[in-house]
Amino acid sequence: MNSRTDTPVTVIGLGLMGRALAGAFLKAGHPTTVWNRTTSKADQLVAEGARLAPTVGDALKAGSLTIICVTDYQVMHELLGASDIEPAGTMLINLTSGDSAQAREAARWAEQRGAHYLDGAIMAIPSAIGTAEAVILHSGPQSDFEAHRSTLDALGTVTYLGADHGLASLYDVAGLAMMWSVLNAWLQGTAMLRTAGVDAATYAPFAQQIAATVAEWLPGYAEQIDSGSFPAEVSALETDVRAMAHLIEESEAVGVNAELPKLIKAMADRSIAAGHGGEQYPVLIEEFGRPRND
Repeated sequence: MNSRTDTPVTVIGLGLMGRALAGAFLKAGHPTTVWNRTTSKADQLVAEGARLAPTVGDALKAGSLTIICVTDYQVMHELLGASDIEPAGTMLINLTSGDSAQAREAARWAEQRGAHYLDGAIMAIPSAIGTAEAVILHSGPQSDFEAHRSTLDALGTVTYLGADHGLASLYDVAGLAMMWSVLNAWLQGTAMLRTAGVDAATYAPFAQQIAATVAEWLPGYAEQIDSGSFPAEVSALETDVRAMAHLIEESEAVGVNAELPKLIKAMADRSIAAGHGGEQYPVLIEEFGRPRND
């Protein structure tokens, strides 16, 4: 693995995140070339030592690897698909937000043009870039990732997920599902307790404890899902549904929105109707794994 800290890099796209990425490379000592349609966004970076490339083509040629962080995949294709761009032989790392199908298509596009390609996702806010709190996900050929890992380390905690270019995007949205689900559950409980005069700050530590406890269940529940066997070691789904009904009744009684628990109970009711009432909660993976068309 290359451990040098002076590897030249290029960053294409200088929104808030792109500027943070370029700034982290500069801080780590990497000669950094930048390009953006609105050149004024590069002013501060240039003042800090970055080089502003006059064209996208010049930017690609300047770095051992090129980070792409633009609005969407369409913009990426517009910028790199111009007739005067020659991506052959370049290392492209796309940190633009998109879905797994777009990531796989971009990988095919790059391969057809002789470029190396990794797709990625940034699990951090701009101010965290360059610290261990910034988790950067990568997927694609492992050899490409390992060849540039020491350079990518300047951005934060870099993680390799696998050869499928779509994995970074899928992990990204799976992480969002976790984030919103935890927050929504907390908001549901907060809304209920506020009716009794308990403020959010008072409830938050208890909610944290519950969330941490539930998180500890995940590895064991994952084993059940992967094996396809759901013995009720803790509680049967038919028991959980009675607790869901209690949550719905209490929410409605105190005048709080009950749409979310009703949605989850409807899924559990379908699972019980399919004969899974005596199994443990992770059996609901079968409901989450099939689309609803109604």
